[in-house]
Amino acid sequence: MTQSLARPLRGIIPPMVTPLIDRDTLDRPAVEHLVERFISAGVNGIFILGTTGEAPGLSYRLRASLIDQVCSAAAGRVPVLVGITDTAAVETLSLARCAANAGASGLVMAPPYYFALSQPEVLSYLLRITPELPLPVYLYNIPSLTKTNFAPETVEAAAELPNVYGLKDSSGDMDYFAEVIRRLAGRPDFTILCGPEELLATSIGLGGHGGIAGGSNLSPELYVSLYEAAISHETERIRELQTIVMSISKGIYHAQPEGSAYLRGMKCALSLLGYCQNVMAEPYEPYGGEERESIRTTLADIGLLADEDAPRVAPGKD
Repeated sequence: MTQSLARPLRGIIPPMVTPLIDRDTLDRPAVEHLVERFISAGVNGIFILGTTGEAPGLSYRLRASLIDQVCSAAAGRVPVLVGITDTAAVETLSLARCAANAGASGLVMAPPYYFALSQPEVLSYLLRITPELPLPVYLYNIPSLTKTNFAPETVEAAAELPNVYGLKDSSGDMDYFAEVIRRLAGRPDFTILCGPEELLATSIGLGGHGGIAGGSNLSPELYVSLYEAAISHETERIRELQTIVMSISKGIYHAQPEGSAYLRGMKCALSLLGYCQNVMAEPYEPYGGEERESIRTTLADIGLLADEDAPRVAPGKD
């Protein structure tokens, strides 16, 4: 069953981690557990195979398996958005067809990474590929990982394409975000979502529609509450919740300064909470020892590890 997409799509859409048993084996019970947890917390969708989902490090076979299982588990209760970014257009289209066949609601696509593209090349690519995509697509602006951004004028032009429904901006540049909002002011149906959770409330104040926040894997209720406070302009409540979000960012994502810290910290924290195993897609190794104890302390300090009977999920086989 496919959940139709609201226009604009609003709220919190967790970018789900990919639970693994080993480098190429999906942890099926953990996938089921996370989907149910998200839905019970009141999220507005689930995004799989993004940055937080370690998509570039996963085999196509495993990506297809994850798509099938998440769509089946969601069972049309919330929209499922599937990341289809790849260096090869044929693989992007293959993932898109897989998502459509599984019952996903939409697609999320960054520019092809590795080779940098000019903005005319980006728009030309969108003009060629979007007519072949079987589902609505959201552009994914994350220039730190792709070398290429979706410039505001490119987003404005792409919004005229029939099945381009919105943008997820993970640039962290609020001037950019405000400019996209300004250019799309005449398109109230076009979704504009923020990636960095530290900027979620700010982005909503500028006119954004919600967030695809990595920390919602850890506590979806926290981010749903922050979104609700932001749209209601509850200043004190926003400040209270934002303080917790910043503690997560500082103590979990940035436990160490290296580039992989966000993903390693996320998987480690989720394993401590019992939601998945501390297994990373290659080439990264999981945190252990001192880093793991530091993250345990952070989780306890913000109240996420207070319950010693936190749910535990048993590994399954793909």
